[in-house]
Amino acid sequence: MPESFGALLRECRAAAGISMGELARRVNYSKSYISKIENDLKPPNATLARICDSVLDAGGALIEAAHEARARHRAASGALDRRQMLAGAGAVLGIALAGGPRPLLDDRVVAGLRASFEQLRTLGMQTSPAVVLESLVTQTHTVHALARGNPEPIRSRLLLLAARMAEYTGWLSQEAGHEQQALSWTRHASELGRAGGDREIASYAFVREAGLALYRQDPIATIDLARQAQKLGRAGSRTFGLAARREAQGHALAGDRDAFERAMDRAAGSMTSTVDTSAYPVLGSTAPDPLALARGWSLADLGHVGEAAALLEDELVRIPATNRRTRARFGVRRSLAHALDGEIDESCRTLAETLDDVARVDSATVRTDLRELARCLSRWRSHHTVREIYPQLNRVLHRH
Repeated sequence: MPESFGALLRECRAAAGISMGELARRVNYSKSYISKIENDLKPPNATLARICDSVLDAGGALIEAAHEARARHRAASGALDRRQMLAGAGAVLGIALAGGPRPLLDDRVVAGLRASFEQLRTLGMQTSPAVVLESLVTQTHTVHALARGNPEPIRSRLLLLAARMAEYTGWLSQEAGHEQQALSWTRHASELGRAGGDREIASYAFVREAGLALYRQDPIATIDLARQAQKLGRAGSRTFGLAARREAQGHALAGDRDAFERAMDRAAGSMTSTVDTSAYPVLGSTAPDPLALARGWSLADLGHVGEAAALLEDELVRIPATNRRTRARFGVRRSLAHALDGEIDESCRTLAETLDDVARVDSATVRTDLRELARCLSRWRSHHTVREIYPQLNRVLHRH
């Protein structure tokens, strides 16, 4: 096995019987850039690895090698100390509202608090996290504090509601670009769920942590955390399905198609079950078919960009216009798949449909894919549709 990505790329190119110049032409990178990659003078990027893997029919080997190269680079640069993250979670757990007597509540008030949270979550689908986060944090602390001053069964109901609110606060913190806060809130949600007598959200917390790892482009941590969620033995069928779905995305990131399909099969077997929202407002994606969207997302990671674009095209029409965040996320992913497939006009056309949603939801995770799309399209700057869309693309990227 070659020791570096560059050596493996050179070996795969030789096995395919094509010259460096021909490879450069097919992937639309310069020959000098490919030469620097093959000679390990430049680190590989995920986009180039996926395109080369597809062109050279490398079966995911180049995708995996690029991930390993980036992992070695991260290890050399140093990583965030896990003890610091745990300390952050502890700090969040210590937060409480000012003292004073807590009012006694009944079921109608608890239902009203839940409805208030649902309103904030609906807003979170349509606008920037900055609009929602402050109110969401305050409301979460309020519900947690009220739980301390109320007897059972109201206490447990409030704790479970606070757990769901804390989990969503973690998600929006990730969307705002604050990964450490997202991790702290996610772990706080797990503790609140346990205190409320339900460990469902404790299992789901691993799914959320796996999502953070996915956006760090860390397939090993994504897979490991998603598997922990499935092994806990207390996850409901939906959470188990979401965990298997996340595991599948990790395998796709690693370039392993067989393992991806096996995990997706497990997810499909669980996600068909009826969702019980008696304890929590629904956990995870509210899209009509989250598995189909995940498949479209992952096919791009596996190098099957044409299939990915077609599937995402079909699924996006099913997402309600009110769910701007999901439309922005998968709309950008669709445009990226078209660009990687060489369908530049289609990429620009679909991007024009998506940029308004992207601007309104102000998502750090969506901007990750948008930046990759901008890099990809920059290689086609002389193309007329790219020239037309690029100023608007730049405005959305730099308005944050």
